[in-house]
Amino acid sequence: MRTTRTEITEAEIAAARARLPRAFARSSHEQARLWLLSSAAAALTLYCLYRFDFLSWQFIDGSAKFGAVVIAQLFPPHGYEYTPDFLKSMGETIAMAFIGTLLGALLAFPLSFLASRNMMPVRPVQFGTRRFADLLRAFDYLIWALIFVRAIGLGPMAGIMAIAIVETGTFIKLYSEAIENLDRKQMDGIRAAGGNVLHVVRFGVLPQVLPMMLSNTLYMFEHNVRSASILGIVGAGGIGFLLADRLRAYELQEACLIIILVVLTVYAIDYLSRVLRERFIVGRAEPAKISAKPAAP
Repeated sequence: MRTTRTEITEAEIAAARARLPRAFARSSHEQARLWLLSSAAAALTLYCLYRFDFLSWQFIDGSAKFGAVVIAQLFPPHGYEYTPDFLKSMGETIAMAFIGTLLGALLAFPLSFLASRNMMPVRPVQFGTRRFADLLRAFDYLIWALIFVRAIGLGPMAGIMAIAIVETGTFIKLYSEAIENLDRKQMDGIRAAGGNVLHVVRFGVLPQVLPMMLSNTLYMFEHNVRSASILGIVGAGGIGFLLADRLRAYELQEACLIIILVVLTVYAIDYLSRVLRERFIVGRAEPAKISAKPAAP
């Protein structure tokens, strides 16, 4: 009859500690490095708080005034008679975000294969595509919107182009990382069966990366609705133009109504995105209902 030991002797623990010292405690060098990094992070945090007056009475007093003055002037929201105009502009904002996201995804899809190390063997092409993506997303939406407003004039077209440019760079990065992290066994199996490059992409790559691409695209569409709401401040159309107009005129209660409309729109888009992810990524919108009633003979 076999017996199992449940106790470890002190000698065995000492032998294991001598053989694997880092499994029991950090070395003095690692402890010193960890202490220096923690001290540097704490010192940098304190310096930033002090440099930007977070540790001053002015910040505390301003926070109290924010709640007493700004919030009191925002509520209750007014301007319900302008609701049709607000809804029309909100629809324009959603359309800007949708077209900009769609253009960015369509442009980024083929370029993401050029930016993937496992799909593009020519390193200068792969490196250049990655740096091109970095360049596109290096500037914020507002910077690109200002450039396009100057180039093509006021209106939603400038906002669409600003979103499309930034999202092209963002999607190249996200899509290429999804391609690089896929399982190579399917690709190797298709090559072993005599498949060409198109077969590898169609049957070995896309089934693995499309769910992740769709999830990233839906999230960025939700993000771009918020961004498009701000682009109107620089003349790119949408609900942001009306919001900036109300803020400049100190019509804060009407601005509050616009902000509430934007928040509700983001909530609705988030819900629809979740439904679409469950439908196309998980594969079903609702759990299958299994009836406990026996089948009729």
